[in-house]
Amino acid sequence: MSGGPSSGPVRRTAMLDSAGAYLTQVFAVADAEVIKLRHDPTDLISRAVQPILWLLLFGQVMAHVRGLNTTGGDYLDFLAPGILAQSVLFVAIFYGLSAIWERDLGVLHRYMVSPAPRSALVIGKALASSSRGLSQAVVIYACAALMGVGLSFRPVDLALVAGLIVLASALFSTFSLIIACIVKTRERFMGVGQFLTMPIFFASNAIYPLTLMPGWLRVVARINPLSYQVDALRCLMLKGGHSQFGLGLDAGVLLLVTALLIVIATRLYPRLTQ
Repeated sequence: MSGGPSSGPVRRTAMLDSAGAYLTQVFAVADAEVIKLRHDPTDLISRAVQPILWLLLFGQVMAHVRGLNTTGGDYLDFLAPGILAQSVLFVAIFYGLSAIWERDLGVLHRYMVSPAPRSALVIGKALASSSRGLSQAVVIYACAALMGVGLSFRPVDLALVAGLIVLASALFSTFSLIIACIVKTRERFMGVGQFLTMPIFFASNAIYPLTLMPGWLRVVARINPLSYQVDALRCLMLKGGHSQFGLGLDAGVLLLVTALLIVIATRLYPRLTQ
């Protein structure tokens, strides 16, 4: 007889088992990506050079430009969170290239015939990309600290920064996967990725405040997810940092855009094999 007193606990147990299996599949995909990274650590080293150059060269030069930082503090303090956001973007935006390589090597076809839901594959890859973003954060924190940036090392702030990097990495790597599903070839992907990266970066508040932008660019920056990541990082990374938009809005925008991109990528992912 259905609907008895024990049916509720049974359903809850089944739901927990299903959720546990789903998370296991997500982390299995993420772990496979991290293993590839451990076998090629030189990739992390080479990617660390660019943000260091931005801080050492661009930051030192532009710190002498009057009016560039309207927050009243040191420009390097203003710049460091933007460079961390830039590093996460630059690493994640080309993550879809690995999906094209997997298709050419036959790995993607094995993923597709596995019992794992497509969304678990997408989320697993999105989480895996955060390992590169977190490694970039360690480098930038070390470099910024040596340069005298007023960083906050409170455990709560560090944990929130790490969570923000994971979220932003998931957002931009999923966006990258969507591009890979559409263009399908390495050559086209590289062209589109390079075309999109710089506009996303420069049409944000990463290296200059919104108040210095013309009106039309300010509108673009306000709908750019990178602006909300930078805003949250400035609040959490710096001593006495504050959020221009509000941390709740920053997190809400990033979560909403990430969820939307995951839904789109889940629908498009099978097209990569066609």
